[in-house]
Amino acid sequence: MRTNPKVHHGRNVKRFRELLGIQQESLAYDLGEDWNQQKISLLEQKETIEMNLLEQIAAVLKIPVKAIQNFDEERAVNIIANTYSFQDFKDNAVASGFSYQPSFNPVDKLIESYEEIKKLHAEKEALYERLLKALESK
Repeated sequence: MRTNPKVHHGRNVKRFRELLGIQQESLAYDLGEDWNQQKISLLEQKETIEMNLLEQIAAVLKIPVKAIQNFDEERAVNIIANTYSFQDFKDNAVASGFSYQPSFNPVDKLIESYEEIKKLHAEKEALYERLLKALESK
């Protein structure tokens, strides 16, 4: 399996972990007793991560392995910028007879999406905590 040489697996693990609102300690806990915050920090500095470990991390983060293997932040921003070209909006507005200046930045929309993911993940974590407390009190 060939991956993009510019892709940094560790940095991608960190990006997805942060987007999902997961602390290094929580990821370490979910990976098992051999893991701790320091090992996660070192892992996030590795350019390449072994496939079996990538699979474990992807399962914990509930994302596809390919997301970690192939995510290139610079490429993602370029795709978004090219998809939501301000010139396209302007050209379409002029063609339809009115002048429209978009009031949003595509990168801001991406950040909003990430924030929504973080919010949903935080709600899920809170639910897990309540369930864990309920089970412990039995």
